[in-house]
Amino acid sequence: QLQLVESGGGLVQPGGSLRLSCAASGFTLDGYVIGWFRQAPGKEREGVSCISSSIGTIGSTYYSDSVKGRFTISRDNAKKTVYLQMNSLKPEDTAVYYCAAYYRLFRQCVLSEANYEYWGQGTQVTVSS
Repeated sequence: QLQLVESGGGLVQPGGSLRLSCAASGFTLDGYVIGWFRQAPGKEREGVSCISSSIGTIGSTYYSDSVKGRFTISRDNAKKTVYLQMNSLKPEDTAVYYCAAYYRLFRQCVLSEANYEYWGQGTQVTVSS
């Protein structure tokens, strides 16, 4: 079974940067779509970004409007790790960030939670001065 572990969260000032990592174990990552989601206190979980599998769609990406131009998702299949580089962070980016995965080839990734079969435990990101 695929297992996902997030890391890299923490406290950062507005305008700062963080890089989150999602490390996988149990299977190779090549055929898996990976998504990043976040949940702020009192709010529903929302999709942030996703990256398609490395087979067919060769890692195409998608970003929500709220993070487009500030966040970058990437994958290193050899290291079984997906990254979320977060720049120009804002207080409204404060949330628990989760990575999730589902197996899908030759398709663009989507940020619909129902598609995602495997989830990590989350890492806290706090943006505050």
